[in-house]
Amino acid sequence: MEGLFLYLILFPVAGAFVVWASDRQAVCSGHGRWKDVRDYLAMGTGVLEFAVMLVFAAKGLGSVLRIPGICGLGISFCLDGFRSVYGTIAAFMWMMTLLFSREYLARERRLGRYYFFQLVTLSATMGVFLSADLFTTFIFFEIMSFTSYVWVAQEETDGALRAAETYLAVAVIGGMTLLMGLFLLYRALGTLELSELAAAAADCADKRLLYIAGGCTFVGFGAKAGAFPLHIWLPKAHPVAPAPASALLSGILTKAGIFGVLAVGCNVFLYDARWGMFVFSIGLVTMFVGALLAVCSVDLKRTLACSSMSQIGFILLGTGMQGILGEENALAVRGTLLHMVNHSLIKLVLFLIAGVVVMNVHKLNLNEIRGFGRKKPFLKACFLAGALGISGIPLWNGYISKTLLHESIVEGIAHAGELSGFLRMSEWIFLVSGGMTLAYMTKLFVAVFVEENQDAAEQERFDGMKRYLSPVSAAAIGVSAAALPLLGFLPHLTSDAVADLGQGFMHLEGAVHTVAYFHAANLKGGLISIAIGILLYLALRKLTMGAGTARDAGQKAVSVYRDRWPGWLDLENLLYRPALLSVLPFVARVVCRVLDSLAEWVILLLRKTVFADRSIPHELPEGTEFTHLLGAALDRLRILKRKLLKQPAPEREVSFEHKLAVQREKILETNMIIQRSLSFGLLLFYVGLVFTLIYLLYLGNI
Repeated sequence: MEGLFLYLILFPVAGAFVVWASDRQAVCSGHGRWKDVRDYLAMGTGVLEFAVMLVFAAKGLGSVLRIPGICGLGISFCLDGFRSVYGTIAAFMWMMTLLFSREYLARERRLGRYYFFQLVTLSATMGVFLSADLFTTFIFFEIMSFTSYVWVAQEETDGALRAAETYLAVAVIGGMTLLMGLFLLYRALGTLELSELAAAAADCADKRLLYIAGGCTFVGFGAKAGAFPLHIWLPKAHPVAPAPASALLSGILTKAGIFGVLAVGCNVFLYDARWGMFVFSIGLVTMFVGALLAVCSVDLKRTLACSSMSQIGFILLGTGMQGILGEENALAVRGTLLHMVNHSLIKLVLFLIAGVVVMNVHKLNLNEIRGFGRKKPFLKACFLAGALGISGIPLWNGYISKTLLHESIVEGIAHAGELSGFLRMSEWIFLVSGGMTLAYMTKLFVAVFVEENQDAAEQERFDGMKRYLSPVSAAAIGVSAAALPLLGFLPHLTSDAVADLGQGFMHLEGAVHTVAYFHAANLKGGLISIAIGILLYLALRKLTMGAGTARDAGQKAVSVYRDRWPGWLDLENLLYRPALLSVLPFVARVVCRVLDSLAEWVILLLRKTVFADRSIPHELPEGTEFTHLLGAALDRLRILKRKLLKQPAPEREVSFEHKLAVQREKILETNMIIQRSLSFGLLLFYVGLVFTLIYLLYLGNI
């Protein structure tokens, strides 16, 4: 079974090259048949990957594969319950997005590039989720970051290229910080094997070094997850990326970051309350800020992107509670895992439906897509399933995971001692954030599926759409949506089974007591959050909507959605770009100027003291004092030899002093040539590196 590791990782890459070759053939020949071949090959690769992952998950638990010698430390993979769950979810989501992509991208350019990088990213993502050590995780994590960059830049508009630039910058800076953290971890623990980290960390005396290393790894993994304040790429990338890519960015690539956070937190900082409080605090801010941004947005995909940020906050909050609760963290462990799974599946459904809207209307503003789904019951039912799930409505999957997370906070309040006050406040932020989730999802549902468009002719066009979705795309959305109530209606058969399978990754072993999800005590938190959501929706509807004039003359004034996006939370334009483009260059210039002047003063001081020039009786015509003395000695020896042997002196003879001086000049010239050649080679390397970076930033055609 170990060979299936290589299949799952290498097969998508092989499929990517075959798809790319088919696309080249389609471009060269101009025949539509080759385009169909390209599309079917891409979809077939996704279907086969999912099928093999299912078989592997069913029969390969416990399998391990180690490949030594790669990048020095070698790479390794394993399959446990958690990895089988997320490997299956990743393969499932890729299959569904590939099935949907054929219709969504039918009129797009450069589809060969899109499919190529989508399949390569699938390979890298599977490598992350199946990795058995942090070094392997890092390698595939960075590959995944660079290949997914192409998704963001696919449209090649100014907004897409700027968002892709931000995405790449966060990925590169996060990757470098992550690598530094892994260096420190390896120095402190002597291993990066996930199965060995917990024992090595328990024996480590220098806990301060572990916290520094953990902070570096959190920056790297948290940047990809979308944790505050490293979330800046997320609201910018999702609206400009194709909808299938947005579903994967939100549902899977953010979970690759969470995988890294869990891998470090649940091994290096197992039952560590300090680390738990750090992650919990980041999660709390991320959860609330993401929900606030989503409430204020009037762009469909941007709202869903900010929602992803908020839900990542819920997951990080559960991750932090694992450390705070120590060995009694069963609720937090299972809630974290289930909310990861639920969020992945929910965002797959919601972003694919957003893709249907874009595919037919080519717009995302709620005022322009208003009323699109009024006469589309299938689309309405699927979106409602996702909205109810992510809002935590009882009998839907999101309610199960949010109940576990909420009850873990309640348990922490009862047992955390001096932290009880902070956790009590955090519980209300949790409930308010859940209410905000219901508020912004209600806003989206009402705008797209209930209200009428202010333009009567546009509404008539929306209602008259009969074939707005192909059967294959409808199947991709419908099958994905069907999983949401299944995980919520029968939680003990479905959700609990998934939690049982994956909890070992977070060191929770053995049976866990059954949670009565629909008991009054557990329903209380959900109902409070729902009540808050209803009140917030009614209040925010007045805040975010105002009077506007319809476009057609003679129509009455109607209310329109106002963009209340808080500019003071746009950290990219307020903090990061000014710091990177203005402040840091200025500080660097000042520091370099000081160091340059300091070097000049040090050199001058040394020339006046230690290396002061000494006086010599005369200036040598050529060579150095060494060649002069050695040459003169050799000349005297030659004269002495002639006298002893009674040999005549030649008419013209070159002295040894001159020969040695000439030889010295040849050596110096040769060294100069070598140095100049090396400098020239380094210059060429630098030019090549610059062009490589330009190629990565501005793509180039494949």
